[in-house]
Order: sequence, then structure tokens, then C-alpha cells
Amino acid sequence: MPGFFNENGGAVLSTTFDKYCYVNVRHLPRFFDYSTELSYSKTERVTTVDDIQHPAIRNAMRYLDMHNIRLTYEADLPARSGLGTSSSFAVGMLNAFYALNGKYAGKKKLADEAIYLERTLCQEAGGWQDQIAAAYGGFNRINFNADGYEVLPVIISPERKKQLNNNLLMYFTGFTRFSSDIHRSNHETAEEKKIQLREMLALVDEAERVLTDKGADLDDFGRLLDKTWKLKRQTGSKISTGSIDELYAKAIEAGALGGKLLGAGGGGFFVFYVQPEKQDAVQGAMSDLMHVPFEFENGGTRVIHYTPETYIPKV
Repeated sequence: MPGFFNENGGAVLSTTFDKYCYVNVRHLPRFFDYSTELSYSKTERVTTVDDIQHPAIRNAMRYLDMHNIRLTYEADLPARSGLGTSSSFAVGMLNAFYALNGKYAGKKKLADEAIYLERTLCQEAGGWQDQIAAAYGGFNRINFNADGYEVLPVIISPERKKQLNNNLLMYFTGFTRFSSDIHRSNHETAEEKKIQLREMLALVDEAERVLTDKGADLDDFGRLLDKTWKLKRQTGSKISTGSIDELYAKAIEAGALGGKLLGAGGGGFFVFYVQPEKQDAVQGAMSDLMHVPFEFENGGTRVIHYTPETYIPKV
């Protein structure tokens, strides 16, 4: 959150994983009485960019002066679930727009412009980490300060990274929410929250050390997740709910060493660190929730198909 890291600095450990959103963009053939067609959870057909209801698409098209397009969006995960789906869409859409115009945009440019799109143009409250993660991909430490941010790969052996992946279980709580609403209601930069936030920031160094030091006990990462979740719960009344607290307690009682609700809070996905011998018990305790297996990935946003086209603007 800029309101915190501009003054105190900030850092996150972040990874991308093998669930994707797909943005397909082409110029709309000129046979229709509308100039732009958008297909996401609903379909929009409009004659001017200003008529577009979806704020991210409308503002991105204005920003990059896009016209006469057909955009389709689909995703492996639900929106508003805490896994960076909106930022992944923003990064992917910008990448697709540049490709359609025959231009290349690097990771830093895409991250910066996605942050600008969501936080400034769309006026959505929130942090910067999701846009950076979607643009860069991989397992990184991202440092923040008043001058901006830096992305540093976390150097971890393939075996240890695989072990970490195998010890993480992810579940969908079934609740979804707008993260910007959670951020606004929680006032995470309020003075009384800064003690917890500074402590959470200090834990990043310790968590990175556990991951990268081959002599460290990897299970300590799970214990740190428990510690940081308890701190995060104190930063806002809407981070957790009674139902979420009950789910967390059930997982810990069944043998999870720690976990956290992903994203701003209020619902979405839980991730738990569970030793292999305890996973059956935790799976049983969480049987009412959807288990979502995942694998870490390193790619970040990429153009997976590109066909140059002859485009004659519609007048």
C-alpha cells in the first residue's frame, strides 16, 4: 500500500502459479452497427469507448487510444477471490493491446501501466504487488519505497521449491468480494495499524531466509504464515469473519502449521502449510471446501498467439 511503504518501506514474497487468465483481442470486422464488442462475465456492444461499462477496459482503451476491437476474457479462477485476477487481467489486456498495435511492452512497463490503470485511472484502492507479480512471473521478493519498487528473484533450489509447493494446500472458501472495498474500509495506513504492518514487514526477511537457507527448517515457513496471518487480522475489521476464523481453526487443529487468506481479506482462497503426514487429516477437515491443486510457474504475462493483420480504421 503506497500510503504505508512511501513512509516505512515495504516488501512481499510473491509467486505466480499455473492458473491463468486469457485475453483475446482483435480488430472488429467492419460489418456491424457497433464498433466494439467485449465479452467477459457479460457482453457489451458499443459505438464509442465512453459507453463501455467495464472501468478497466474503458480506461485502458482510452489510455492506449484503442478503437474498433473485439475483446474476449476467460479465466481459470473466479474474479474477486484474492488471487490477483483483476490485476492479471489488467496486465494481460495491456500486453494484448500493445501486441495488436505491433509493439512490444516489457515487464516493467506493463507492471507500471497496470498499476496506473487500476489505482489512478480506475481509482481502485489497493496495493501494487499483484500487477508486478502478473507482469514478471516467478518467485520473487518485491521491495517498495518512495522511489518505486524492485523485483528480486528468490534463489531457491528446485528440490526445496518443490517441497514448499507440495506442503501448500489451497482451498476456495466460496466467498468473493471487491478487494478495493476491503482496503477502503480497513484504513490500513491508520496510525494504530502501523505497528502490526511494520512487524509483518520485518517477517519478510525471516521468511526469505527460511526459504533460501538449505540448513533452515522449511516448516518454519508455515509457522511464519500463522504469525503473519494473526498480525494481518489485526489490521482491519473486514479482513476476517467468524466463518473464516472457524475454517482456519479447523485446519490448524487438523495439523496445518499455518496459513493465510490470500488477498485483501473477507473471502476467497485460503492457503495452508501442511506437512505431508498431516495432509490427509487437513483434507478431511476441509472436505466442505473446494481443494485447488496448483504448481508454481515462472512465466508471467506472455503473448501466446500473435497474427499480424491489415487493419483499416472504421470512419
